[in-house]
Amino acid sequence: MGTKIFVNLPVESLDRAVGFFTKLGYTFNPQFTDANATCMVISEDIYAMLLVKPYFKGFIKKEVADATKTTQVIIALTVDSRAAVDSLLEKALAAGAKESKEKMDQGFMYQRSFEDLDGHQWESFWMDPSAVQPQQ
Repeated sequence: MGTKIFVNLPVESLDRAVGFFTKLGYTFNPQFTDANATCMVISEDIYAMLLVKPYFKGFIKKEVADATKTTQVIIALTVDSRAAVDSLLEKALAAGAKESKEKMDQGFMYQRSFEDLDGHQWESFWMDPSAVQPQQ
């Protein structure tokens, strides 16, 4: 089994978060879903665990950050085209997200950013594969 990533994010309302991300086209694994948490499937190897704040607090010793006031991480996901970058942002805005910064267009790389309903910052980006140098 290869390495998989599970990003854990605190949310105010699980139903509200699931509704938001469903509108963006994501699905959820019912096997890892209950009243406190759900497993959002981003890809075959990438998942976001959405946990209500009191439940999230049980896994840490520090306070839960208010993502509407501070940013600790940016969740950046690749997509297959510039159009897919714009499409994801449009879906997010229609579902209640806020665009968090202006688009970045460097020709070989194109990126858009938004804050979800709980303030977590997400970015989608496309990079021209021919611009990526092979590792040596």
